Amino acid sequence: MIRFVLFRLLQTIIALLGISIMIFLLVRATGNPIDLMRQNIASEEDVARMKADWGLDKPYPEQYWLFIKGAVQGDFGKSILRGRPVMEMIAQAAPNSIRLGLITFIVSMTVGTLLGVLAAIKRDSWIDNIVKFLAVLGQGLPGFWVAIVSIWFFATPDFFGRPLLPSFGTAHAANYVLPVGCLAFFLLPGMMRLVRSSMLDVLDSEYVKLARIKGLPERMVIWKHAFRNALIAPLTVAGMLLAMLVSGAVVIETVFAWPGLGKLGVDAMIARDFPVSQALVVLVATLILLINLVVDITYAYIDPQIRYQRT
Repeated sequence: MIRFVLFRLLQTIIALLGISIMIFLLVRATGNPIDLMRQNIASEEDVARMKADWGLDKPYPEQYWLFIKGAVQGDFGKSILRGRPVMEMIAQAAPNSIRLGLITFIVSMTVGTLLGVLAAIKRDSWIDNIVKFLAVLGQGLPGFWVAIVSIWFFATPDFFGRPLLPSFGTAHAANYVLPVGCLAFFLLPGMMRLVRSSMLDVLDSEYVKLARIKGLPERMVIWKHAFRNALIAPLTVAGMLLAMLVSGAVVIETVFAWPGLGKLGVDAMIARDFPVSQALVVLVATLILLINLVVDITYAYIDPQIRYQRT
């Protein structure tokens, strides 16, 4: 087990270094952010001073070394657009994304798992058909369209001049309904189909048939024997979904003006604010890689064959 953990940790570090190099080069390939800030009255001395202040006058290897050195210490510099420390901006936006992501994760995983199990148990019934229809619908509709239509239906003033639900803000519980609903709408299809497929495979296995022959109650067969062994694939996807949600749902946060990491990243990319863009990508990649590491260790503990196959 220790060898498996060390091997996966080494893979995580190598992947993170590769991602840091890629984002470092990509944000600079989009152009010089000073060009967006240059004014007609700005002199060449002012431009040179601005480049020196942001470290853009140094060679790329030196810039990358300063970037990695600061990232290890938790210092990603200051925002070009706002002039504030990047970590301060991320710390201000992160709680909003975390709350939105965790609520959506709990709702979508609970509902998706229950519907997936129910669809597998009631295979080819009307319940199964409804679940499959919802899965196709959720995977086929664009996220921005669903968010805009939900605002049109629920946030437009009614006959009394009041909207049913607010379309922006984070102050009240009602502000979470539309963003959480739209995010969960896109998470449910994948989880429902994956849980249904995993449960169908397990329900057709020999040990489940043997448990039924022994006369065990159907509830015990489903939840104790079948469900536990069908968890490995959904567990992996759940870890990825949690990382994506916590790191920020870009489309939903933008449409609902949600002050989270997703909207912060969009604003930074539009303004070529490379310190913020770099920090967000590296932090999100670190979060996703760490969650994947935890998930791998978890299902290697559940199924010991996995850790022997991967080492």
